[in-house]
Amino acid sequence: MNFIDEFKTNIYNFAVEYIDIDYSLWLSWLLMPLLITILLPLIIGVLLYLSALILYIYKLHWVALKRTIDLRDVWSTAIKLISAIWDGHGWIWHGYEVNGLDNIPKDTPALLVYYHGSIPIDAYYLCAKTYLYHNRLIRTVADKFLFKVPGFPIIADACKVIPGTIQSCSAILKENHLLAISPGGVYEAQFSSSSTYNILWKKRLGFAKVAIDAKCPIIPVFTENIKEAFRNAMFGSLGRKFYLKLYTWTKFPCSWAYGGFPVKLVTHIGTPIPYDPALSPEELQIKIMTALNDLIMKHQRLPGSISHALLDRIPYFRRKHKQKQEEKLKNL
Repeated sequence: MNFIDEFKTNIYNFAVEYIDIDYSLWLSWLLMPLLITILLPLIIGVLLYLSALILYIYKLHWVALKRTIDLRDVWSTAIKLISAIWDGHGWIWHGYEVNGLDNIPKDTPALLVYYHGSIPIDAYYLCAKTYLYHNRLIRTVADKFLFKVPGFPIIADACKVIPGTIQSCSAILKENHLLAISPGGVYEAQFSSSSTYNILWKKRLGFAKVAIDAKCPIIPVFTENIKEAFRNAMFGSLGRKFYLKLYTWTKFPCSWAYGGFPVKLVTHIGTPIPYDPALSPEELQIKIMTALNDLIMKHQRLPGSISHALLDRIPYFRRKHKQKQEEKLKNL
């Protein structure tokens, strides 16, 4: 390379470096106002949310938290605090309510059977509220894959979450505890339609055998708009078939759940169905499925609508929705 070629190369490299530096400075100055106007309101929104959460906990649950702290029970104190946080989150983000909380017994066992949303945040909210207001911890049955998720085992240990067999579930009820089961599990979570809220239990009879063995009542539980809070992206019928085959092969929830929409969530707790020794597991399954489907038909707008579920946060629109639901039921 001669002197002239070397000189041209140096000039070119210098120009490119200068242009890159100049361009990066120009880009940063250009985007700075945009970043400030987006990030600062976002930070302020988060701070306001946390402030409301802390004040909600202090206002409604400080006495219960202080009483638990005074007992010096580490797990109880931790669970009470976690419950207060979840209860506050449900109140702020979803305007969460429970109808029929008194149907959950205060000192006797019961099996709660609930419809499984794409992500069962309603189960977390209900467990939190029951622990705060009834001082009863609802034991829950979770899918085995969750116990392989980092961090979940300690939650399961503290909150009494179990993989669940007929024998272990029956033992929990015989020890006078509350137990929650979703017979549909992750299969129902993935493949139940938000248009129909169809119950997908297949031939699962384990929960019925548990209730019969423990001789305890079963309580149907359904949360209005739960499929509008989170949904599964199925990408049409072909995508559904693909995910169904993948789930059948892996037994792992592979479909993508999206959302977190701040829709109105209301958990409806049905009337307890007492133990009846004359019923077989198959007959009991049908009876519970019918009771749960009645709750869905009575309280859920079908087909499900995210926009309408968001409007339900406004009392005026929710009252109109309830009036339409009552008129619809009268005409059936």
